[in-house]
Amino acid sequence: MLASFRDHDGFDGVMLGRAGAGYHLEFTRRPGHRAGGAPSGEHLLVFYLPDAEAWQAAVARLEGLGHRPVPAENPYWDRLGRTFTDPDGYRVVLQNAAWPA
Repeated sequence: MLASFRDHDGFDGVMLGRAGAGYHLEFTRRPGHRAGGAPSGEHLLVFYLPDAEAWQAAVARLEGLGHRPVPAENPYWDRLGRTFTDPDGYRVVLQNAAWPA
């Protein structure tokens, strides 16, 4: 477990991954909200790209392949990142920040 949080914009969660890596798996819940089946707007694979130029290049590559950003279910991800939907309907976040952010 890398970290956990409570009541961050109404969400509780835990992050699992390898320390120092630019990615993690994040499991969240919103009290009083029933999460739907997978995939949903809350199933995320997050990649941290702290270098602005590398982040912009990654976003441009996805957009160049025809992918368009979608609004994140949790507004936290829209502040410094872009969320895309993969072909199976899961969400991938490219976050312009370092972990831990």
